Order: sequence, then structure tokens, then C-alpha cells
Amino acid sequence: MFRLKLLTDPRWANIAEENLEEILTDHAWCEQKAATNAIGLITMVPEHTEMVTELLAIAQEELDHFNQVHEIIKKRGGVLGRTRKDDYVNDLIKFLVKGGHRDEQIIDKMLFAAMIEARSCERFKVLTENIKDEELKKFYHDLMVSEANHYTTFIGFARELGGPEKVNKRWEEWLEYEANIMKSYGNKETIHG
Repeated sequence: MFRLKLLTDPRWANIAEENLEEILTDHAWCEQKAATNAIGLITMVPEHTEMVTELLAIAQEELDHFNQVHEIIKKRGGVLGRTRKDDYVNDLIKFLVKGGHRDEQIIDKMLFAAMIEARSCERFKVLTENIKDEELKKFYHDLMVSEANHYTTFIGFARELGGPEKVNKRWEEWLEYEANIMKSYGNKETIHG
């Protein structure tokens, strides 16, 4: 569906499972940042009522996911922990269009969001298929479906704003760039690490 060019090695799930407290804390903060990103996109497209409505729903859903992860952490006797730097997301930011026309910047921000959702979905699938923790298997399966829907929304908005041909071409560039940076990821107990 996403056409990611470099898939996660399933052994990453072992790293994650051995460090569940760390992965859950990192995951919680990823959800908070996803909600913040959706709100940021709203400020870029206020004249697109349908997009604003959908982005509000995504922001609320991401905050609900943040709460769900926090509840799992509490139930397991842990604490949330401080926010984590997301090197993967910071690497993606470097690929965003700088300057140029406002519409191009908005389209690229939508593709940036779509890429994060696509990779998160792929990572949740790896967790679902490879960890032993039954509660987390179900949890990550449910989130995988949600992330796939978010991906579809973001890429759909980009195509609506920029046209399918132009956006598909730029998406291919995003896929190539993301595959290159993913070569250095997959060995840390973080959702994107």
C-alpha cells in the first residue's frame, strides 16, 4: 500500500520487546507529536473546511492514542518519562521543500505526515507479527489500521491540492529519500529508531 522501499527487519521487534518501557514512552511522545503536527497543518489550510474537519479528527485520535499508551504505561507500573528526540522525523524534515510557493510547502507537509504514518503503520505491523505480549499485539494491530487511514488521508489531501501526477512524482522522491535514511535505523528501542 505504501510502497516503502526498505522494510523493517523483524528482529527490530525483539529490541523493542526487550525494552518495552522505553518503546512505550517513545511511542506515547510520537502520538503527541502527531497530534501537534495535525494541528499545525490546520493552520496551513484554514480555507479548506473539509481538511480542517478531518485534521481535527486526526489530532483528537492521536491524542487518544497518546492517552491509551499512557494508560498502558501506568497499568504496567511505569511512568511516562520525558519527551524523546525523534531522529527519523528530524531526518525527514531535512527533505521538506524550503521556500517556494505556499501550496508546494503544504503539499510537502502532507507528504511528510503521510510518510511518518506509513512507517509507523509498517512498524506496528512488525510488532503485531513478532512480539509475544498479547495485549500489545492487539493494541498495535488496532493502531496499524488507524495509521493506515491517516496515511490515506494525508496523501489524499496532497493529491487534492497538487494533482495526482505531480504528487505521485514527489511521493516517489519521498520514498527514495526515506529508504536511504532507513538504512541507519532499525536497531533502537524507539518506534522509528
